[in-house]
Amino acid sequence: MEGLIKGLLDVALGHGDDQPDESRDERSRSTWAQVVSDKDPQESGNFLTSNQWENLGENPKRNEQWGNENLSRRPQKDLDGEEEKYGRKEGGWQHEYKDNQNQRHGKEPESCNDGWESVGKKHPKKPKKVQMDHWQTYKRPPSEQEYFEDLQIIANLTASKEELQDLSKACNRLWELDVNRLLPGKDYEIDVGEGKKVYCKEDVAKGNLFSWVSEDVFRKPTFSRFCSLLDNYNPNEGYKEVVTSKERDEQVAFVEEISRSSPVKYLHNYLISKGIVSEDKQDFKRILTSLWFDLYSRGGTSRSSSAFEHVFVGEIKQGGEEVSGFHNWLQFYLEEAKGTVNYQGYIFPRRRGEIPDTETQLLTIQLEWNGVLKSVSSTLIGVSPEFELALYTLCFFVGGEDNYVELGPYSVNIKCYRFRDKIGSAFPVAG
Repeated sequence: MEGLIKGLLDVALGHGDDQPDESRDERSRSTWAQVVSDKDPQESGNFLTSNQWENLGENPKRNEQWGNENLSRRPQKDLDGEEEKYGRKEGGWQHEYKDNQNQRHGKEPESCNDGWESVGKKHPKKPKKVQMDHWQTYKRPPSEQEYFEDLQIIANLTASKEELQDLSKACNRLWELDVNRLLPGKDYEIDVGEGKKVYCKEDVAKGNLFSWVSEDVFRKPTFSRFCSLLDNYNPNEGYKEVVTSKERDEQVAFVEEISRSSPVKYLHNYLISKGIVSEDKQDFKRILTSLWFDLYSRGGTSRSSSAFEHVFVGEIKQGGEEVSGFHNWLQFYLEEAKGTVNYQGYIFPRRRGEIPDTETQLLTIQLEWNGVLKSVSSTLIGVSPEFELALYTLCFFVGGEDNYVELGPYSVNIKCYRFRDKIGSAFPVAG
């Protein structure tokens, strides 16, 4: 945190970078671990080699000091605010925020565990190595890209009359079509550790959330293309993003890849039946690319955010006091592997007796990212990128802000916040 505090003091004293936004790509290429700790990456828990970092691309956006923006700028209306909205609109969490308010006003809060029993084995928190060399192939020009047809493609991907009339049934169909969804114990293992209430800031997790993830997972075309996009962003909410031609190629290649999968093919057919999009496949891909990757204003700075960056990558709000977005499990795993994410325990379910375990694929957690707290964050564990993008896109086009649906064994409220014609935020809330 010493380096983080120093960066913020520099901004407050007017020592920030005054270069035009367009020139900021040429600034420091130090890793996030170095920015936060002012230490060598090996000492700060970043065990990825320099070659592996280079394989993630030459774009240093994620490695810049997010404290260099003007923190005194009045932020625009928050597009996300999951923590506040989660407590205000989801009645099951009202007691959590009541306890938090009591704590703020000097009253004694309830116990963090409130009599709940925790499960899971304990293991030390330590970085992991992730093999990423093959991702370099996804940074080639479009003409040199190779795509893979889904060998498990489902023959009938037309939405039924019932699915067209019931969003929950359509979302559950997407869940069934997610043939790339990982299997707990076979493809990965998690240790949920101990649970806590939202207001509790104590780290109750003795180890990482992910015990291991199979290397084969990162060779799946849609998974690896998705992961190769994650280094294209600077997490600072007020940072004006500049998208390079290589990054645009990556976006197009990712959309092309997922468009060959069953969930996205079903999404397209569903939206055709609803009269929302045309049958033109190329036009549909352009719609997806625009919806998820077009830049818009967040935190008072134009072209500083996108649906993809917010939902899947995550952002640090101006002032460096809160993380917003960051709902994707792959991003969580990779950041945990680098040592930049600290899993601090799961948030107790609203219903007693529903304690998460190693098989759980819908999890509400608390975390720190680069030393910044996110009090409550929800994520679907092990799902494929194509499923998650199709799910949120479907809710955006045919749903509302609250979408109560069934996903296999889970009752979920898919929250979907709009920002004009784009997705401001989207994430699951346990029903």
